[in-house]
Amino acid sequence: MSGTGAATSAEGSSTTPSSRLEEILASKDRVEELSDSEIGDDDEYEDMGPITEQELANAAYFKSITSPIRDELKTETSKVQDETLEVVLPFLEGNPNDFELNIFGLPKLQRENHVTFLKKALGDYPHQFAMMDAARPWLLYWSLQGLTALSYDISEYQDRVIHTFSSAQHPEGGYGGGFGQLPHLAATYAAILSLVMVGGQEAYDSINRKAMWHYLGRMKQADGGFTMSPGGEEDIRGAFCALVVMSLLNLPLELPPDSPAREHGYTSFLDSLGDWISRCQTYEGGISAAPGNEAHGAYAFCGLGCLSIMGPPKETLNKHLNIPLLVHWLSSRQCTPEGGYNGRTNKLVDGCYSHWIGGCWSLIEASTSSASPSRSLWNRSALARYILSAAQFKKGGLVDKPGKRPDAYHSCYNLAGLSAAQNFYEFDDKMEGDVGKGDLDAPFHWKKGVEYEGEDRVWEGEGGDRVEKIHPVFVIPWTKVEECRGYFEAKEGF
Repeated sequence: MSGTGAATSAEGSSTTPSSRLEEILASKDRVEELSDSEIGDDDEYEDMGPITEQELANAAYFKSITSPIRDELKTETSKVQDETLEVVLPFLEGNPNDFELNIFGLPKLQRENHVTFLKKALGDYPHQFAMMDAARPWLLYWSLQGLTALSYDISEYQDRVIHTFSSAQHPEGGYGGGFGQLPHLAATYAAILSLVMVGGQEAYDSINRKAMWHYLGRMKQADGGFTMSPGGEEDIRGAFCALVVMSLLNLPLELPPDSPAREHGYTSFLDSLGDWISRCQTYEGGISAAPGNEAHGAYAFCGLGCLSIMGPPKETLNKHLNIPLLVHWLSSRQCTPEGGYNGRTNKLVDGCYSHWIGGCWSLIEASTSSASPSRSLWNRSALARYILSAAQFKKGGLVDKPGKRPDAYHSCYNLAGLSAAQNFYEFDDKMEGDVGKGDLDAPFHWKKGVEYEGEDRVWEGEGGDRVEKIHPVFVIPWTKVEECRGYFEAKEGF
């Protein structure tokens, strides 16, 4: 997909609209309302009125990036894709939500509405959500990170977050979903990131780092990977979650004496880990949960993130992965003409992959010498178009795709993807900052980033559609990363 800016109104007025718009114009001169049952009340999406020049310009843009070659074979997959496009295109070509438009003719970031939605997501839930109790750490992380991306001060939640995770911390290390629940690396990852985001000595000191070190040691496996829980599934999420926690908390790389992996000759958490990640790369080029599985966007980010904690991306990524094949697979995940990403081959566009795939590119670019603030390996503009036009819910929050309900998960990762599109991050192994002087210090050699300068930008600057810079590995605010690591580097022992 080649990156281009918004077409001009003059171009739009003289260009034949897409076939979808032609059908609309031929009937009622308006964009049809969505009929997806998940949309909700009829008044949530308004009649767009007559077709405007900007809508014609948008239609011309999407026609220009759509392949004229079409396979005539109809399959269940192709039918669902066509149905999805019928739902998504009205939002890419027009403005069904009647949002105020930015200078590029795209909906502005609805900052206040999204803040209101995410604050509500941090409130009480009805009894029907009892089944989600074990996901509490994630609900907190997604909501808090979404708010920080929107420049909202989350300090008011500090006491509540500390209390929540003090109850969820297991005596033998790690965190469960809540009080009395068994520890799990996914819950532990979300808990640590939430505590780091609210920050402060009380939050840091609430973490039992020694018990955490022993807990992570029990997750290390004989083949080099990690399980998600004692006796649980082994996959690449475990490796990523474990190294994120170890890096932020400045835990020793040496395996604890009671780690079962020591029986197999291992002495370090990193022993055989790079080789294990190598075996997770598939014939397509993507990265799977475990060797032999299907490549998936979220696992790709976990694998790249893990290697980027182990050492400089230019060194670790090129050593353990086939980068050209991976770049081909990542590029193929960007859907045309939607501009957003899917997570697997022959799947539908989904806003969460704005991060899970979009977030991979900063790590990939750091492993090459080809990218710069004005030259990118990926189509940032197309992703930003999808997020601003199709992923914003009218009443606040962000979504998988039009027709779906907003939630904290998709809000967090759409905003993270928008930040990745807007900012260029550079890794500098020679950089000497105030933190990053011990083990697993590679994540602390990233420069804080500059705005992408390409001519294809479609977002307004500071105070408009811009979101905060997000650390490309930890996916939390930059300053919080440095404060946490600095605090634990200053401590002696546990």
